[in-house]
Amino acid sequence: MASPAQTATANDGNPPRGWRQYLGVFRYSRRAIELVWQTSRPLTVILAVATLVAGLLPAAAAWVGQLIVDGVVDAINAEAGIPPRLLWLVALEGGIMAGIAGAQRGIQIVQSLLRAQLGQRVNVMILEKAQTLQLADFEDSEFYDKLTRARREASSRPLSLVNRTFGLIQNGISLASFAGLLLGFSPWAVAILVAAGLPQFFSEAKFSGDAFRLFRWRSPDTRQQMYLETVLAREDSAKEVKLFQLGPLLLDRYRDIFRRLYREDRRLTLRRDLWGFGLGLIATLAFYATYAWIVMTTVAGRITLGQMTMYLSVFRQGQSAVSASLTAISGMYEDNLYLSNLYEYLEQPVTVGTGEATEGAVPGDGLRFEAVSFRYPGSEDDALRNVSLHLQPGRSIALVGDNGSGKTTLIKLLAGLYAPTAGRILLDGTDLHDWDSQTLRERIGIIFQDFMRYQLPVGENIGAGDVRHFDDEARWQRAARQGLAEPFIEAIPGGYHAQLGRWFRDGRELSGGQWQKIAVARAFMREGADILVLDEPTAAMDAAAEAEIFEHFRTLTRDRMAILISHRFSTVRMADEIIVIKGGRIIERGSHAALLDADGRYARLFRLQAAGYQ
Repeated sequence: MASPAQTATANDGNPPRGWRQYLGVFRYSRRAIELVWQTSRPLTVILAVATLVAGLLPAAAAWVGQLIVDGVVDAINAEAGIPPRLLWLVALEGGIMAGIAGAQRGIQIVQSLLRAQLGQRVNVMILEKAQTLQLADFEDSEFYDKLTRARREASSRPLSLVNRTFGLIQNGISLASFAGLLLGFSPWAVAILVAAGLPQFFSEAKFSGDAFRLFRWRSPDTRQQMYLETVLAREDSAKEVKLFQLGPLLLDRYRDIFRRLYREDRRLTLRRDLWGFGLGLIATLAFYATYAWIVMTTVAGRITLGQMTMYLSVFRQGQSAVSASLTAISGMYEDNLYLSNLYEYLEQPVTVGTGEATEGAVPGDGLRFEAVSFRYPGSEDDALRNVSLHLQPGRSIALVGDNGSGKTTLIKLLAGLYAPTAGRILLDGTDLHDWDSQTLRERIGIIFQDFMRYQLPVGENIGAGDVRHFDDEARWQRAARQGLAEPFIEAIPGGYHAQLGRWFRDGRELSGGQWQKIAVARAFMREGADILVLDEPTAAMDAAAEAEIFEHFRTLTRDRMAILISHRFSTVRMADEIIVIKGGRIIERGSHAALLDADGRYARLFRLQAAGYQ
């Protein structure tokens, strides 16, 4: 029965079949060389020169070796002592060998330096690309597979490809010089030299393709394994893992994935190495057959002892050069396959906003949703359906509804993280799509219910709300004061410079309510924002802190547009208009008093929650 790796189809990104496609996959070689050249031109030049030197000198060493052996034989036959020319030849061969060693050492040094620089460059390219992608991309499992494949292999493959390319050039130069020497013996020796390495080359190329297909097929399992590692080894999941005794269960699942992947690895490794050994014997037999041929020719007196030594050395080194060249080609094919992962990720389509508007067509009109619908990619149902609302400056609305009703989705559309499937969203009379993205983001301050807890100092956690003023301590303090975080921050040793989180030295953990106040302060960093959105901002706060936050919020948003999402009806009643959402639709709207009088869903939920406090 074929393994999944063998049965994967070309549509899954498998290596192309057939010689035409096989050669076509090398299209990434040029891009890899350009990438290395852009990373460091001096190091690339040094690598090229050292490769040229390392390719030419071995043949020169073999030729000088022949002259030395023949000189020794002639000196013995002439009984004339040691001629000075022999000593010069020995010194010359020593110099050549020193040159070979120096070139090889230079290649190693350059490769080591390039590896560090290139790995950093590729990782930065991957991260820069991530900044250009939409939120929908990060919610797509296939995209995560692309990202996983790119990050796991592609950072090392460009240099590997360039090293193999230069290695191929080096061995090609050596092989050409060896062939020139062997032609003096027989053209058939050159033919045998090349042909003996071909079977092993075809085997390596075939198994390189199999290894790549296996790598592509197992990406989801590899990503799941990485996720399990994260859950088992992160402080934010450790308490539940221990409390619910999930450790053994998750660890067993981790082991099961490894065993499944290892079975495929073992099968491929055994097949690859056994075939490689068997076909490698062909090259060994060819060498010793040629060895016998050269020895017999020497005994017959048709070549000198020095020529025999040279031809044997050249054939042995030539065979190694052929093997190394074909292995390099096979390796280049494999590197190209893995590089396709990098460029497949880097060429992920990007939906870039084309808007240039920095002010609206109708200043002061506020925010409008006009018949807006939205469906998440891959979903069969709309998350929002035909939503229309109008929020004017100085007014506030509260969104109320069950979990999954579409409240946070509406906020994501407002923030430009998604584009509506139907309808349009206007700010001051201009479609969000037509706004300059930076200008639009500067006008909106948001705290999401799943806000980030950055492993950064307190001030930088707040400063993250406005990257233009990330290091502005005076602004940190104003934002903390508005978010009511100032009292507990000043009580922390180090204040705004205290490290938060447990990942780094001297870090401290905050309570859930304190983290939420940090997040609220983050939203106030954008002092020019005229739209403020609080998505469940007080879920981890006590009732007194919640009341204080919202009374303060009411004062701070008096001249702004404010949107509040909360499950606590004691807080949403402060809004000028309350919008009740169910199944992505607006089913009720009005003031707190009007909705109570209407005795609809809002009134029932309000009375149900109020009864819990009686």
